[in-house]
Amino acid sequence: MAEPAGWIVLGRLNGAPAALQLDAAGEERARTPLTDETVAAWVADAEAATAPRWVWNDASTWYPRLLAAGVRVGRCHDLRLCHAILRDSALVEGADDLRAATAWDAASAAEVVDDAALFALDDVATRTGVPDGLADAVEEFRRQRDAVAHATDPGRLRLLLAAESAGALVAAELQAAGLPWDPAAHDRILADVLGERPPAGGLPKGLQDAAARVRHELGDPTASLDSQPKLLRALHRAGLPVESTSRWELSEHDHPVVQPLIEYKKLSRLLSANGWAWLDEWVHEDRFRPVYVPGGVVTGRWASSGGGALQIPRQLRGAVRSDPGWVLVVADVAQLEPRVLAAMARDEKLADAARGRDLYSGIVDSGAIDTRQHAKIALLGAMYGATTGESGRLVPRLRRAYPRAMGLVDDAARVGEEGGVVSTWLGRSSPAPTSGWRASQLRASEAEASGADESRARRWARDRGRFTRNFVVQGTAAEWALAWLADLRGRLAAMPPVTGDEQAPRSGPVFDARPHLAFFLHDEIIVHTPESHVDAVVEAVRGAAASAGSLLFGSFPIDFPLDLKVSRTAVKD
Repeated sequence: MAEPAGWIVLGRLNGAPAALQLDAAGEERARTPLTDETVAAWVADAEAATAPRWVWNDASTWYPRLLAAGVRVGRCHDLRLCHAILRDSALVEGADDLRAATAWDAASAAEVVDDAALFALDDVATRTGVPDGLADAVEEFRRQRDAVAHATDPGRLRLLLAAESAGALVAAELQAAGLPWDPAAHDRILADVLGERPPAGGLPKGLQDAAARVRHELGDPTASLDSQPKLLRALHRAGLPVESTSRWELSEHDHPVVQPLIEYKKLSRLLSANGWAWLDEWVHEDRFRPVYVPGGVVTGRWASSGGGALQIPRQLRGAVRSDPGWVLVVADVAQLEPRVLAAMARDEKLADAARGRDLYSGIVDSGAIDTRQHAKIALLGAMYGATTGESGRLVPRLRRAYPRAMGLVDDAARVGEEGGVVSTWLGRSSPAPTSGWRASQLRASEAEASGADESRARRWARDRGRFTRNFVVQGTAAEWALAWLADLRGRLAAMPPVTGDEQAPRSGPVFDARPHLAFFLHDEIIVHTPESHVDAVVEAVRGAAASAGSLLFGSFPIDFPLDLKVSRTAVKD
């Protein structure tokens, strides 16, 4: 093997995998032809020898196959994810060649197939449309390095690209390890709520009874409850003048059908989203392995393309159960986005309200707002752009008490309303307005514009302002979460393995002997760990959270306290 390399690019050369080793300056050192059968072993040897940063077109294409072969890598540079960031970032000036490389705008393998390991690498690459050639990867890597080098703040962008790429590794590892799941417990929960599992194609008795109660109150024994238009017509005939069947609108009316209908919709949602069909499809060998999509939301938040990992209902968390001899460490960050806002704005008064305590209670203690509930309504309203009702009445008090924090989101809203672009702390930028949005604003400014034109333009401007107002906060919170994940991932991998009967073989060859991340949802993580490692894991989870805050915000005095629980299930108190 060649001398230690700073980077190793993986791609396909003449139809087969190949590796190109680069030094820290990006100069070629060695080129190695590989095969689909030898690539995993070669990567394992290179990882052990030099711990390079792997450069590949898409982690969701390469990494699942390596994990299935028992190979874990420490670092990578995901060209597809990084291309999307650099293409849109306001910190990147020029870089016309990078923005012209539209082939790198394609969807990830995770968004196209549920299990990339089931396909040969060239098959997945074809399905996604992402270039898989070695020369393509090298050229795109050069474009990205040049774009960062000439950016207005290269340091922040490098940190963002590293965090985003680490997130790609974590996403693949979460799917490979899986979330421990007890099918029998899941079945019991469904039976308690819905009734016993019905024959194929039938409805459980609990749902049938709920439907009968709704039809009785409607006075219509044949009412269709699963067709929105038909249900609305039935409600109107029953004297309920609603425009939708949302829980919030229904609850505003005093009618005997309201509560039965809300209950029916709740049960129906549980059956369709996480019922027995979901259990059969997504839980195998006591593991739930969803498909995570890093950067799947424009703010940088993750999405999922299969399994509904981001929508596990609270009532089913009792089915999340550790293996024998292992436990779950469940941790979520208290009020992540408001704390991030305080740090971004360098608002020491808001940071002081948050330090070592519930932030909303701290706002009350400062005298800015009278109750905790009002403080929560006001702060969320400020971040999400609520201008009417209770929130609209309370936000001005926050502006007086915390002008720096409120000024930051107000400025972001103004930029959005004017058609501008805003960016997160590390440099992810919001999408530019659509051509239709710009045309609407232009039409409203013309002398012959109608009142409807002007009203539409104002409404669309306010909508965009609400989007950009929240974009900067939600996006930066996503960056903090990525830093937390990346740091914690490294700490867990450094812990000593357990042996023999202490192992958890259903977590796969990479994760059967060490604590590992098993779940992630915006501001919550679950670590599956041997009981013997619990104290070390708890310390690692807290330490990684503190490090993430320092990495992003330096010495600014903001803390990120965790609600942390050690248990055999993921049930929250």
